[in-house]
Amino acid sequence: MYKAGFRDGFAASFWAFMNRFVVLFFALGLGQALGQAASDNRPPNVIFLFADDQRADTIGAHGNPHIRTPNLDRLVAEGFSFRRNYCAGSFSGAVCVASRAMLMTGRHWMNLPRNRPASNWGDATVLPALLTAKGGYDSFIIGKWHNGKGTLDKSFVKGRSVYMGGMANHADFQVQDLNVGELSEKRPAGGFSSAVFADEAVRYIRGADGERPFFLYVSFMAPHDPRNPPEKYRKMYYEKRPPLPLNYLPQHPFQNAPQVTLGRDEGLAPWPRTKEVVSDQLCEYYGLVTHLDEQVGRILKALEGSPHADNTLIVYTADHGLAMGSHGLLGKQNVYEQSMRCPLIVKGPGVPEGKSSDAFTHVHDLYATICDFAKVELPRGVDSKSLTRLMRGEIERVHESMFLPFQDNQRSISDESWKLHVYPKINHRLLFNLEADPHERKNLATDRAHDAQLKRMLALMNLQREKLGDPYPLKVSDPKPIKPNYDNSKRTLDVWQPKWIRDKYFEGRDNPNHGKRSSRR
Repeated sequence: MYKAGFRDGFAASFWAFMNRFVVLFFALGLGQALGQAASDNRPPNVIFLFADDQRADTIGAHGNPHIRTPNLDRLVAEGFSFRRNYCAGSFSGAVCVASRAMLMTGRHWMNLPRNRPASNWGDATVLPALLTAKGGYDSFIIGKWHNGKGTLDKSFVKGRSVYMGGMANHADFQVQDLNVGELSEKRPAGGFSSAVFADEAVRYIRGADGERPFFLYVSFMAPHDPRNPPEKYRKMYYEKRPPLPLNYLPQHPFQNAPQVTLGRDEGLAPWPRTKEVVSDQLCEYYGLVTHLDEQVGRILKALEGSPHADNTLIVYTADHGLAMGSHGLLGKQNVYEQSMRCPLIVKGPGVPEGKSSDAFTHVHDLYATICDFAKVELPRGVDSKSLTRLMRGEIERVHESMFLPFQDNQRSISDESWKLHVYPKINHRLLFNLEADPHERKNLATDRAHDAQLKRMLALMNLQREKLGDPYPLKVSDPKPIKPNYDNSKRTLDVWQPKWIRDKYFEGRDNPNHGKRSSRR
């Protein structure tokens, strides 16, 4: 009796306890699930890191063993990389202006007002303002803004250390703060550009209260010239030099545009480009990238130590690439792969880790992509395509081809295997098999065996031109000379280059602008 009563009483007590435990466990689990659901319903913060003039092949994890980018490598390992990401051409030699206009409006430059597309975006809805109005975001700018005060006012309400210009000496420039449409007086930045902007980003992240999601736009000036990284960063590459580009040439073989001989980018070294000069500039360029990478690491570390770490989308990209000796060129005023391609890495909630895609993407596709993450409806008239389904593996591509129009003097079109260049002002064409020749070294346009491919690519280009309303012809009746006139006496040097660069690449030549501070700063 005692034993049976004890056994029965114990069993009843035990099961009563278990029932209470199950109920409690379920309640806690449900509460956690509901809390998670609430968190999932909150749109993510966005940290947008925007480099300037960074080639797509300057990231170690993307196959370059000669450059040191440990923090970008980590982003690649923890995020999603788009390996064929492009700037969509430009309406001017300042390609970064067009790229920024397209990013902020989600429109192709041919669908922006033709009178002044750099600073007149017409009725376009600007991304940060859209996120603020429709998504409740706190939008904040740090760094370079190259599109005028009017478009800045349409985009952001507040910002710190804003540089209202295209370029500057990284170690000697002035910044302003933005507060509800008012820019402060200019002040010395007080440090190297990449570090100054990273300082501000770290400060913002640590101070974000979490009441509203934030869109933090950090626009770096590196690795744009002048190629004057802190000394230790250029010395590390002088000591162990990266190889020259596989498509290095002493000078470009034809006049692809006025910029090839008259543009400022191409005036940064004499013609012909010696291997020594290109090697030095490449070391300095890599130094800028590595120093920038360290600043990106500081921002990522600040995010990891904040309450926002688990609900923040990180975007890293650049406005376009840069030739850096490829094809005898230094700048970005061309439609070769090295100048139009740029990195794009996305990391954050809902983004697959360590994955990549070779599908064609545009920098300005980030407009629709960010709106997708922010759960903000796209406005009308947007050319941008969201990349979220591409990241999830639901689709294989968002663009069937890649059309790159540059001013009225260059056009290119690519499919997955072939690429056609057209130079209307000189009635010249290049055709490349990108699978066999990814560095665009062997022109097949004059090989009759490839007439069918040439015809097919021309038709594809005309299809894209029709969609965009391209007003410029592909051929002229009175072509200009195809042979360029390389005249080193016409090389000019802008005012932002530091003395050691002036002495090294211009040999102290008598130029009234050498060493002068810009009156526009």
